[in-house]
Amino acid sequence: MKTVKISLNSIDKVKSFVNDITKFDNDFDLVSGRYVIDAKSIMGIFSLDLSKPIDLSIHAEDNLDNILEVLKPYMVQ
Repeated sequence: MKTVKISLNSIDKVKSFVNDITKFDNDFDLVSGRYVIDAKSIMGIFSLDLSKPIDLSIHAEDNLDNILEVLKPYMVQ
């Protein structure tokens, strides 16, 4: 499992993020404070505070490099 910080500060960004990660069979969780939601759920994402970066937990071992490449536009340092 790997955790990265992402920013989803617009509706369009949320839509494209969900479209990008649903291409993978892996599980993705967004962690914001004590809330953990399925990152493939648009409704779940909109229940979070999107004004600040969110932790994304990626449950993957084999194709992690491909996933991180797709997530680059959303990642924050």
